[in-house]
Amino acid sequence: MPSLETKIESLLFLATKPLSVSAMIKALGATGTDVTAALLTLAEQRNTENSGIHLTNTGEDWQLVTNPACAELGEKLVKDEDGELTRPSLEALTIIAYRGPVTKPEIEAIRGVNCTLILRNLLMRGLIEEKEDSLKGQSVFSLSMEAVRFLGIHDVRELPSYEELHQNAKIEKLLTSLSAGGESV
Repeated sequence: MPSLETKIESLLFLATKPLSVSAMIKALGATGTDVTAALLTLAEQRNTENSGIHLTNTGEDWQLVTNPACAELGEKLVKDEDGELTRPSLEALTIIAYRGPVTKPEIEAIRGVNCTLILRNLLMRGLIEEKEDSLKGQSVFSLSMEAVRFLGIHDVRELPSYEELHQNAKIEKLLTSLSAGGESV
């Protein structure tokens, strides 16, 4: 009988999009602890210099991807027809990467301008994901698995200065002010 790691690897290979831990638990009939442990073991086995396949995650979602060191091969195979990102798009993407999941009003409060078209563009390019957040009562945006893969990282926490920027006191104060209905700081 195949191991849990083998079963998870098969599920991830067959999936056309990132799979959540809860979806894997449901499909495998395993506990969350066992699935998480198997994912971490699989990531340790796959995320090596000698493996063409790596395992990435954005928190709840996991996906098999190509080794980031082989990115040039992918670029040669698939040409990007959309061109480069604009500076405002890069700013919004950076906010989402470091602060996500984050709402549109939070992004706009940090940037100081309307971000509707930028978010639409980033969604169309597949660089961000939009999900409903029942606690916030609106959509939240986070970095997509494709963006994580493109950046050549396995987890958003690998971004430079992630911890410092993810919980920045000035930004927290600004967002707290926003949620309380106050003015920007």
